[in-house]
Amino acid sequence: MNEQQQTLWHFMWQQADKLLVQTLQHIGLTFISLLIAVLLGLPLGILIARNRNLSGIVLGTVGILQTIPSIALLGFLIPVLGIGAKPAIVALFLYALLPIIRNTYTGITGINPTVKEAAIALGLNKQQLLLQVELPLAMPVILAGIRTATVINVGVATLASYIAAGGLGEFIFGGISLNNTNMILGGAIPAALLALLFDFLLSRLQKLNIKTLNRTTLAMPVLLILLSLLYFVPAAYGTKLVAGFTPEFMGRQDGNVGLERIYGLKIHTVVINDAVMYKAAYEKQLDVISGYSTDGRLKAYDLVVLKDDKGIFPPYYAAPIVRNQALEKFPSLEKTLNLLVGKINDSVMTDLNYRVDHLHQSPERVAHDFLKAHGLWRERGGKKKGTVRLGSKIFGEQYILASLYSQLIKGFTDYDVVAKTGLGGTKICFDALMNDQIDLYPEYTGTGLLAILKPPQQTIDSLGGDKDKTFAYVKDQFEKKYGISWLKPIGFNNAYALMMRKQQAETFHIETISNLKEHLKNQ
Repeated sequence: MNEQQQTLWHFMWQQADKLLVQTLQHIGLTFISLLIAVLLGLPLGILIARNRNLSGIVLGTVGILQTIPSIALLGFLIPVLGIGAKPAIVALFLYALLPIIRNTYTGITGINPTVKEAAIALGLNKQQLLLQVELPLAMPVILAGIRTATVINVGVATLASYIAAGGLGEFIFGGISLNNTNMILGGAIPAALLALLFDFLLSRLQKLNIKTLNRTTLAMPVLLILLSLLYFVPAAYGTKLVAGFTPEFMGRQDGNVGLERIYGLKIHTVVINDAVMYKAAYEKQLDVISGYSTDGRLKAYDLVVLKDDKGIFPPYYAAPIVRNQALEKFPSLEKTLNLLVGKINDSVMTDLNYRVDHLHQSPERVAHDFLKAHGLWRERGGKKKGTVRLGSKIFGEQYILASLYSQLIKGFTDYDVVAKTGLGGTKICFDALMNDQIDLYPEYTGTGLLAILKPPQQTIDSLGGDKDKTFAYVKDQFEKKYGISWLKPIGFNNAYALMMRKQQAETFHIETISNLKEHLKNQ
């Protein structure tokens, strides 16, 4: 336990700069949305307290908004507002509305009627009654609503990194993709501490006497504005070009870690989901993205791959990896999976990816059309003698490969298939394989080498980027260490790559990653 804690603190110390940036962004997002929610929610709460017939409609509407799952809400907002801070702030604002409106309404309507009658008898008009009697008396209840909204926003703001808005979710999503507990805790612990801190401070504010509380609340708008401005502090010190990297790429040696170590690349980076990353580059919201050399969106969005002139990306030849027990249990499996060998090269895989990622055809249809065109599609057989559990990662190409293998197994063997697709990143899939939760999934030689085996740099250098040597080493080590077999490579190399818009790269004369580093240096 002590060793585990030391490892966590060591990780957080190493990532202190990123952690500070993400914390500032997280606080900023929380309070920008909270400020807007207070500015709108407080008047709405007063309105429905004055006109109680409207209370059911208003509270019902904002209540429904809060029941929408946060990921779904972000998905609805992306087509309208794009990626980045805007959709994240709108989503957080909508979640913060209900407790603020409800508590404002409850606080005002809960005041003893005799107090209001006495105030009116003294000659106070409606505005004076509101400002001098109702709001001061209702303020502890209103603050309880703001307190609830703040804690909600701190938690939901972790999802902002999904759409490149920053925040502590960057470490959390990266840790989930890589199954890295330290990364997950590196984001989760500060987020939890922020929620506890703000909850504690607001609880202390609630307990002040009414006179002191009213004086203190006058300073709250200024404080909210100052806390909101923290979001923009990191951007003020970043580079002019902005890179968008997937959570897994951020934490891998053959990803951002390697770019910093080998190239010394320092660029303002946001974490973003693969599903929206390419379009964000096309729409000029990002300048550099991480991607895959066989991705169909390269063609769709007119992107260009920067040459890896220092060779940090090894060969990434795709092949199924299978538990040895599964090969023994299903004797026809290996022969069936190897039917794809030599059938898919880089250009073919790029075209298949294009159909799924850009034309939005289903992976099952794309796989069916491909198999039929190559004489590999058969009708599903009758009675089955066992079930093969097939997994995949969470991006288009993996869905296609899983569909190809699923249809081949169903057509060429007497086995059934249960597909567990979209399992997440590399480590999640690999752990599922090791824990006997799946029998096989498609993997890449470079990923097996650097993300799973993680050999010494001397061993990596000895392979020299040679695809055959890399495959032989990975195959041998997986067999010895894990009892897992690499079957024959399919034939295409889906290498990691850095990409830019073609026009932008030509304008800045950037052809290689080293060119990019020099351009950033001269900015």
